[in-house]
Amino acid sequence: MIDRFAGMTRSVASAVTGALGPAVTLMCAAVLVAGCTVKYSFSGASISPEAKTVSIQQFENVATMVTPILATQLTEGLQDKFSRGTRLMQVREDGDLAFEGEITNYVSAPISVSGDEYATQNRLTVTVRVRFTNRIEPQYDFDRTFSAYADYDAMKLMQEVEPTLLPEIVEKLSEDIFNAAVSNW
Repeated sequence: MIDRFAGMTRSVASAVTGALGPAVTLMCAAVLVAGCTVKYSFSGASISPEAKTVSIQQFENVATMVTPILATQLTEGLQDKFSRGTRLMQVREDGDLAFEGEITNYVSAPISVSGDEYATQNRLTVTVRVRFTNRIEPQYDFDRTFSAYADYDAMKLMQEVEPTLLPEIVEKLSEDIFNAAVSNW
């Protein structure tokens, strides 16, 4: 019974493919060619082929609690993301894609407390306001806030954990900003 059903299925498929195959293939190809521009990247970015440059201004640190190296780390992290993930040339200003912004919050707070009311885990959170301008496709412009965090043992001093936590947070922020700007799915 199964062999007979499989044979009938192959017969129907052959008839449809034989009669409609070339027409369907031609119609699909025409629709694809007429209605699409191809945007692709190995990083998952969807960047217009007309975009050639990106400018990333130095982020300013306006948070109440300030770590001097954070603004530079964040700026360089985003620049590295675009260098590794796109074909865009970086320029000082007025890029086809342009970023500017500021670090608005840098805070460490307890997230877990023991039975005797002592903190056991802390969370370092960094918040950044980013203004993104897409001169090629302005409908993708945004002015948004991004936050990222990393947790650490409350028994350690902030100065001990910052060298480990900041790169992790910068990587998360860079990834989120990059995706928001160029992954227009």
